[in-house]
Amino acid sequence: MQNELPENAKMVFKGELFEVWQWEQKMYDGSTHIFERLKRTDTVQIIATIGEKIILQTEEQPDRPKAFLSLPGGRCDGGEVPLVSAKRELLEEAGYISDNWMLWQKVCPYRKIIWDVHTFIARDCVYKQPPHVDAGERITAHHVSFDEFLKLSQESRFRDKSLAALLLPARFDEIFRGELHKTFFGK
Repeated sequence: MQNELPENAKMVFKGELFEVWQWEQKMYDGSTHIFERLKRTDTVQIIATIGEKIILQTEEQPDRPKAFLSLPGGRCDGGEVPLVSAKRELLEEAGYISDNWMLWQKVCPYRKIIWDVHTFIARDCVYKQPPHVDAGERITAHHVSFDEFLKLSQESRFRDKSLAALLLPARFDEIFRGELHKTFFGK
């Protein structure tokens, strides 16, 4: 039920990013209570490789007090399928394209929010054009080694904490590190 709404759910608010859905839920003692969930558009992020480097971004947004580290990515616009969104976001934010894409993971980070984050791997990226970022973004791209990426993912300014947790064992487990490297770079 985590990514679904019951049939009796009704949208009670629609904002720019979130919808609030509520429904009456029968309790074990026979009483009923109002339950609710948020719903938002799915997002994508891309682990983009160029040779033995990964594109990592320093990003600023007007509603955040400090710059943070992120992967290229963003919202799935207007019903886009996630792969189309990932290709668009990589081109817009970093100026790169790839012909070698793989969906690495799809997670719903919060139980009370209907929202999937799709993490793609784009191998062998090629520069195509200068980035064209949204008005609410300042992005500086860095090309970092695999080891630098693993280290930087553990910094407090790395935005995706669930991805950071997934990457952490690679810093200490040589077998997992090798498997992850092969997954990212295909070698």
